[in-house]
Order: sequence, then structure tokens, then C-alpha cells
Amino acid sequence: MPVRAVTHLNFRGDAREALTFHRAASGGKATQVTHRDAGVVPEPARAEQTMFGQVTTADGPSVMACDVSSGLPWDRGRNAFFVSVHGESAEEITAYWEKLTEGATVPRQLGAARWAPLNGMPRDRSGVTCVLDVVSGYTA
Repeated sequence: MPVRAVTHLNFRGDAREALTFHRAASGGKATQVTHRDAGVVPEPARAEQTMFGQVTTADGPSVMACDVSSGLPWDRGRNAFFVSVHGESAEEITAYWEKLTEGATVPRQLGAARWAPLNGMPRDRSGVTCVLDVVSGYTA
């Protein structure tokens, strides 16, 4: 599978509603994982918020979404989206990471995560935040 990029929308408590809307609009399949589902509850108020969500269709249109941590700045005009980059192997993602991080700031280093063998978040030199990960097949 080649590396592919997907738009990743960010919300502050409204990700579930947005994913429901996109599922209805596209006729696709929705997957949502709360912080409680994943066993990662950084603060009690976020337990039922969306940690990971996506809508996929047979024809390929896809969108991902999450509820941004209250510890991160957020407004619709500042960090309303990420570009989510998935690959099947550590080698694919590491090679892409090395190129994307030239001149970047790195809010989260590339490393193992509970939901993926590799996951990291660079903000590239043009200010676009990407989330890179190795597809793990995680489902709630």
C-alpha cells in the first residue's frame, strides 16, 4: 500500500457530530474511538470525546476527525485540520518523516503509540501540521 494522505479535521468537543454529518453526506462507514475506548483518558472531561474518528467510502473519499486537547490552542482559523499520512511500514513512514521534518517544528516526535507502531506530528516549514503513522488495524 502506498503512503496516502487524508484530511484530518480538528474540533473542540464536536468531532462526533461532524463525523456523523460526513457519514450521512457520503453514505460511508464511520469509525469513532473515544479516549475511554482507547484507555487513554488525559482528563475526565475528555473521556467521551473523540480521540480518533474517520469516515470512509468504497469510492475513496475519506475524512478523519478528533477533539483537540484542551491543552492545545484551537480555533477554526488556526489549526482546524491536520494532514494525516498513513503507511504500512515503519520504513515508509520514517522516510517520509525525515523529509517532512526538515525545517519543521515537532510537537510530537515519531515513536510508538498505543494505537500505532509509529506515530508522530511535525508542523512543516509552511505551517501545515501532519500526523504520520503506521497503519495498525486498530479498531475499538
